[in-house]
Amino acid sequence: MGLNNPLKIVMLAAEASPFAKVGGLGDVIGSLPAALGNLGEKVSVIIPAYRMVLSGSFDLHPCGKVSGFDVPMKSDSAYASVYQTRFERTDVDIYLIESPRYFDRSGIYTDSETGDEYPDSMERYVFFMKSALELLPRLEQPVDILHCHDSHTSLIPGLLKINHRADPFYAGTRTLLTIHNIAYQGIYSKESLDYAGIDSSHFFPMSPFEYWGKVNFLKAGIELADKVNTVSRTYSMEIRTSPEFGMGMEEVLRRREDDISGIINGIDCNEWNPETDPLIPACYSIHDLSGKAECKKQLLQYFGMPQLPGRVPLIGIVSRLTDQKGFDLIQEAVGEITNLDLQLVVLGTGQPQYHSLFRQLASKYPQKIAARFSFDNALAHRIEAGSDMFLMPSRFEPCGLNQLYSFRYGTVPVVRATGGLADTVVPYGSGSGTGFSFSGYSSSEMMIAIRQALTVYSDPARWRALQIRIMSQDWSWDKPAREYVQLYRSIHL
Repeated sequence: MGLNNPLKIVMLAAEASPFAKVGGLGDVIGSLPAALGNLGEKVSVIIPAYRMVLSGSFDLHPCGKVSGFDVPMKSDSAYASVYQTRFERTDVDIYLIESPRYFDRSGIYTDSETGDEYPDSMERYVFFMKSALELLPRLEQPVDILHCHDSHTSLIPGLLKINHRADPFYAGTRTLLTIHNIAYQGIYSKESLDYAGIDSSHFFPMSPFEYWGKVNFLKAGIELADKVNTVSRTYSMEIRTSPEFGMGMEEVLRRREDDISGIINGIDCNEWNPETDPLIPACYSIHDLSGKAECKKQLLQYFGMPQLPGRVPLIGIVSRLTDQKGFDLIQEAVGEITNLDLQLVVLGTGQPQYHSLFRQLASKYPQKIAARFSFDNALAHRIEAGSDMFLMPSRFEPCGLNQLYSFRYGTVPVVRATGGLADTVVPYGSGSGTGFSFSGYSSSEMMIAIRQALTVYSDPARWRALQIRIMSQDWSWDKPAREYVQLYRSIHL
């Protein structure tokens, strides 16, 4: 293929904003395809048609070329019907695979009532992967690159090599697997290969499909994809060199280290733009930050907190409330945090112990601490705009997006230097740096970084210079999209 010919790329993922989103994966699939399209590539996306999508206000219509088809599932079969639409203001087609049996659920990955993962998760995503591979030849659109995202689609390189090896449609197709979070690997019983239609002869010790007597979808993808990447350079190194980060995959990754790279995520700079954001009470810019003060005032009012006398910073957190996100460090440092001259607002859901912690703190320190336990996109925008600092003390963080949103809104990040946080936040120094960071995973190091941030905040001129510096950065998808094109072309030579 000539360098000037557009690549035909199909992305496969379990979620895509705005149709279905749980976390950063949804944001990436909602933004990267349009950026690739702007570079002249031909991109389409396939995701499941969850109940929330079909019942939403999206302009979906049945796919004209494909009415539907049966997908073999072990000794049974399930019917796949297909919907189609486009991402708003783009030429990117998105195909949504419907199955009432597998996707007519209240949640995406978990039951919204119990919080538990669906017991048939393996079947659901095997069905999705097989359906996607059956759909593409029916669309009669040749594919150069199948770009698979996380464990929910990582069996596709294996399905392609085994089940579709004689299919002329896929003769020139290559695969890329992107790991957004290696903690979620898709580990199931050997029976999952029966559902996938992969003969048991492919399951033996040290084979791509075997992992401690079970099948690990992510491992199969790592071993069988043409190339693998992660969502930051540091995370790419961490998961290859440390059991703490690799979570059992470090040796598998080391065997393929020449084929593994890291590309930091971008953000949707139209959605996350303080100059035009309709979700915040007052817009502002790098040239006039007065609107940010109004956003802070109204955010405090929303949480029922007073504006304390003097120059008191407001720290924001929007996160899953889990150990991975560093909330054990916050719990350890509660005494120090509450003694400091600051205010803290928290938005998120997660482990019950942290819900309890912040309820107790909000009750005991109503002037200083408040929390909302929900997923609320509009409130997330208001916290980014109204906070002075944003705290992300993650144990591990493949990329992280909130620190990038914070940059856009002149909200200074305080982070642990791991994964994408290490790649994006330059430690503050005299006249340089873009935030405050700490290396060791300890509450004492976190508090040193917070105190350093408070010291700089106490000097309005220094703080204003820091805000200008972080708001001047470009974290759009333009550069990452160009890196992905280079990676695709290195695969599809």
